[in-house]
Amino acid sequence: MRIFFTGGSGKAGRHVVTHLAEQGHQVTNADLAPLGHPDVADLRVDLTDAGETYSAMAGLATMDELDLDERPAYDAVVHFAAVPRILLRPDSTTYATNVLSTYHVLEAATRLGVPKIVFASSETTYGICFAQGERRPVYLPVDEEHPTVPEDSYAMSKVAGEATARSFQARTGADVYGLRINNVIEPHEYAELFPAFVADPALRRRNIFAYIDTRDLSQVVQRCLEVDDLGYEVFNVANADLSVAATTQELRERFYDGVELRSELGPDETFYAIDKARELLGYDPQHSWRDVLPAQS
Repeated sequence: MRIFFTGGSGKAGRHVVTHLAEQGHQVTNADLAPLGHPDVADLRVDLTDAGETYSAMAGLATMDELDLDERPAYDAVVHFAAVPRILLRPDSTTYATNVLSTYHVLEAATRLGVPKIVFASSETTYGICFAQGERRPVYLPVDEEHPTVPEDSYAMSKVAGEATARSFQARTGADVYGLRINNVIEPHEYAELFPAFVADPALRRRNIFAYIDTRDLSQVVQRCLEVDDLGYEVFNVANADLSVAATTQELRERFYDGVELRSELGPDETFYAIDKARELLGYDPQHSWRDVLPAQS
């Protein structure tokens, strides 16, 4: 596939872009900073500018494409670019940047007839991660039907992005899939971060005790590109297990007393439900911090 990928130089994006290139896809990385990967075309694009976004997506990706008889079109757009959390830019800038860039990417993609769009939403949409003070889920496990009522600028921008994506899908009929991505963890971070999580599970409360390995995130994006005709859907994206050594029962007693349990959970099963991605996409997470730190699991 010929893929227009935004934000491919970021923490999550660089792993997904590399994976897609290794699978044989032609990937253009539209970002403000280059990735510098030999098999990925870098294109500096300000996605808050509608003209730049449209021109980039309508244009050539590599010099080799000059030899083609016609300008090729993109088969898919994957939109990961964003101010990635609060407290990096002023709240108003975070919201405006993320909402406007998402609108421009979706508008350009649908006007150009791109049949598949995958975009990064966030666990923060559920209003727990960046809440002022403590917020608990309405019920467990947290699935895609759980209310999305955030209070922070980043999560608000992601909820707005989902509404925008749903509207463009209704207008055009393209396949538009949103990924509510949990806390992104690179493989090297298991040894660096997870001993502290084992010692103090409270460090993971804001992430609903979940996480997503970049390799499994790459897998779910690949599955989104391979599975067609779902229309508009959003999917929770996480690994299958908790990010702490405490059991689901221990965590419920300590952190979620009185929170409704809607389905039974295994002793280390994630509270961040991934059943929908498993069923509709064939997502099958393969990695766990427990494989790296088995003595502490």
